[in-house]
Formats: sequence, C-alpha cells, structure tokens
Amino acid sequence: MKQHKSFTVSRIVAAVEESQRTLDNPGFCIYCGEEADGCEPDARRYPCDSCNRPGVFGAEELLLMVQG
Repeated sequence: MKQHKSFTVSRIVAAVEESQRTLDNPGFCIYCGEEADGCEPDARRYPCDSCNRPGVFGAEELLLMVQG
C-alpha cells in the first residue's frame, strides 16, 4: 500500500507508545499524512477530516501494516 511520505516506522511507533501511556487514540491518514485523534487502534479507512478521503488508519493498525 502506498503511504504518505511523512510516515516512518519511528513516527508510528512513537504514536503507539504514547497511546499506551495516555488516553490518546492516534491515527494517520495515508493520503495526506495528517494525524487524526480518537481512532480505534484497529481503525481502517476512516474518513479524513483534512482531505475527505477514506485513508485514516489507527496507529497500531498502521504499525502492523508497515512491519508485515
């Protein structure tokens, strides 16, 4: 899957680690790279508030995708 150039494994890992310490539920849009809050960890293809495309994935889901 093609992802926005701003995605790095370290950026996604940082978001996942932060979600383990806080109540944050981060996600990212694979099309525009914007961070989305309030995503379930296994979110897939949620609509993005910035670009209106169905590209928001939960941080944990993205981590599985880039490592797998």
